[in-house]
Amino acid sequence: MAYNFQCTTNNSDALDDARQSLALKSIAVVAILGAGSGGVLLPILGRTVPLLRPENDLFFSVKSFAAGVILATAFIHILPDAFARLASPCLPAHPWRSFPFAGFVAMCSALGTMVIDSAATGYYKRSHFRKALPFDGADDLVPVDAEAVHAGHVHVHTHASHGHAHGPVAGGRSPEEVGSIAERIRRRVISQVLELGIVVHSVIIGVSLGTSGSPKTIKPLVAALSFHQFFEGIGLGGCIVQANFRARAMVIMAVFFSMTAPFGIALGIAISSIYDSNGSTALIIEGIFNAASSGILIYMSLVDLLAADFMNPRMQNSTRLQLAAHLALLLGSGFMSLVAKWA
Repeated sequence: MAYNFQCTTNNSDALDDARQSLALKSIAVVAILGAGSGGVLLPILGRTVPLLRPENDLFFSVKSFAAGVILATAFIHILPDAFARLASPCLPAHPWRSFPFAGFVAMCSALGTMVIDSAATGYYKRSHFRKALPFDGADDLVPVDAEAVHAGHVHVHTHASHGHAHGPVAGGRSPEEVGSIAERIRRRVISQVLELGIVVHSVIIGVSLGTSGSPKTIKPLVAALSFHQFFEGIGLGGCIVQANFRARAMVIMAVFFSMTAPFGIALGIAISSIYDSNGSTALIIEGIFNAASSGILIYMSLVDLLAADFMNPRMQNSTRLQLAAHLALLLGSGFMSLVAKWA
């Protein structure tokens, strides 16, 4: 992928090309909206198809392919673009070319994602289990300690007898039910954080396409963006399905994801007459946001998508499923890396 920054602010030829490319941008909005919607809805609507249900082996392979696409998008498409923008000759040599800001921002973003991921999961688990109270016929019970719930038993105090008893987890739930609830909470946090990372870079690349004035640049971008929006949608849709959200929440998340890149394109079209993609402000903002989103996607793809599935006991106990998932991962990352040759 080559980057050629021209540090100019007035270019009438580029403006003419931008006007001629408006039809291509309109096509891009429809194509990318359709690809993103199709990708995120496929796992959600596919729950009615046995082969596409989360408990089916094919689901693991499709999700691995999507995770490979997301990983390659972060490493091959977004992060190099962030380095190129933050090290552009259009920016002052100091401090922008005296320190690798793109790598630093990506690292901080990945660490921040880990902190949010861990803190949010812990908070929602504690919040959920604190609401559950054991009941053994006593009139007055004190709240259950969340750690006792996780340990698989509850220490119950009653004011009437001043005694205690050990029994099932809160609300009569079995340890298996508690584990299922904890896993669902974990999946919900993963899907929300993953959507955040995808949304950030989708808006940025949408703006980049919308402000582009070269039809030669737009054509390969439309194909590349449609490809990775589709498979990013599959990855996100798979997480949403596993999180077992209510129908309304699923629809909101799917619509929000589907609309971000087209919104970015529309925004780019609206500001294209005043937007200078080689201006210092645009380079800094796009570079920082690209670096941040790449850090989020790298963490999410490796830790929350791949590690979680590849360490799943079901996959660990099946050589055939492991081979299929590894092959799907290599194909997804390979195809998305190949797309970088054109966009």
